[in-house]
Amino acid sequence: MATVETAFEQIITPVTHDLGAFKVNRSLPARERTMVGPFIFVDEFGPARLPAGQGMDVRPHPHINLATVTYLFDGAIEHRDSIGSHQVIEPGAINLMTAGTGIVHSERSPQQLRPEGPSLYGMQTWLALPDGGEEAAPAFDHVAADGLPLIEDGGASARVLMGKLWGAKAATPQHSPTIYADIQLAAGSSLPIDADADERAVMLVGGEAELDGQTLDLCTLYVLRPGHQTRLSSAAGGRLILMGGAAFTTRRYVFWNFVSSSRDRINQAKEDWKAQRFPTIPGDDQEYIPLPEVPKTVSYP
Repeated sequence: MATVETAFEQIITPVTHDLGAFKVNRSLPARERTMVGPFIFVDEFGPARLPAGQGMDVRPHPHINLATVTYLFDGAIEHRDSIGSHQVIEPGAINLMTAGTGIVHSERSPQQLRPEGPSLYGMQTWLALPDGGEEAAPAFDHVAADGLPLIEDGGASARVLMGKLWGAKAATPQHSPTIYADIQLAAGSSLPIDADADERAVMLVGGEAELDGQTLDLCTLYVLRPGHQTRLSSAAGGRLILMGGAAFTTRRYVFWNFVSSSRDRINQAKEDWKAQRFPTIPGDDQEYIPLPEVPKTVSYP
């Protein structure tokens, strides 16, 4: 049996933001680590049921030099952006929005779900764009469940969300080598974790599970040692997220919703947003989130 010292390179306890109707557990960026592969921002939200007549409303806000990835376990989110994309995402599908030179988007609970109170449970992650690709043209990709392979092995299953895992490849576009998967373990089942990626991490998002016999805490990010052959198991059943990919050799900075290898580029984006030089969202241009003086998402020295 492996020990915690050999299995894990780092263990990152999330910071929990209580938004009233639901909670958000943020594990990246953290003081002890900024990235795992291209993943530079990792939020787990829910599970929650919002009050009847209410909904989630993330008003229009900007991004640069990154790609957002939205994946749901339960509920639905309506996405709109400044290049004209309009898509409702539901469990089993993935939304990839490439900000590149700059994009504005909003995320809201669909109107038809609000009377009874919408449910909300899922992952919001950001991927830093690679050197030479940070200023890519803005884009939006929605990949339905049939483009995301489902690997099944006894009582264990894994949906490949990005990259190639267990011999199957997702249809989701990649800007740099990326792995991302939704793993479900029935009681008494187990699943090996591919060790090919430079950097890997797992997070328990529901139920209970162990990694090489070590019990995992809910919503904690466990960064695995490079090349370490490991196995997830669960006695009672659990759900986990696997993420990672190629390591970045150039530092990325974060301020609010902006990610870049250049602090000057981030400062320019801040000024552009304050001066309302970003494009607006067709069908959702009546409000926006102002630039905060002290953001909750920042680079650490």
